[in-house]
Amino acid sequence: MTENNEQAGVAHSKVDDVDVKEAWERLKGDPGSVLIDVRTQAEWTFVGVPDLSSLGKQLLLLEWQTFPEGQVSPTFTSQLESELAAYGAGKDTELFFICRSGQRSLHSGEAMAAVGYRACHNVAGGFEGPPDSETHRGLVAGWKAAGLPWVQQ
Repeated sequence: MTENNEQAGVAHSKVDDVDVKEAWERLKGDPGSVLIDVRTQAEWTFVGVPDLSSLGKQLLLLEWQTFPEGQVSPTFTSQLESELAAYGAGKDTELFFICRSGQRSLHSGEAMAAVGYRACHNVAGGFEGPPDSETHRGLVAGWKAAGLPWVQQ
């Protein structure tokens, strides 16, 4: 939530951090829950995406920021609301947001909480987690490092 939003009186909705393995278990246990990957098209293509096929679910893909500009998509919340409605997801649906390491997913979860979604969760560690001592990602923490299912697109 930005300082301007707080000054404007917008309530800061809490978005909790959920470990990748806990997120997987909760996605598995709740048929209506949704995983939303907010990375860029380039990341989905070249790094891979979580694979929810064994859960009978589809991953929802929607860029939080544009590439290469890095600007937050001005239509993110409206687009996601439309996609969630098409999935049959409502304001109380468990929504899990994931990005590379956990920052964009936190901000996107906060944006959706600000428009009334009450069960937004940030997947801490993200898809790749932080870099290791040799600056490689995907080995220290995150979805890939936890050995959770993923695919290359």
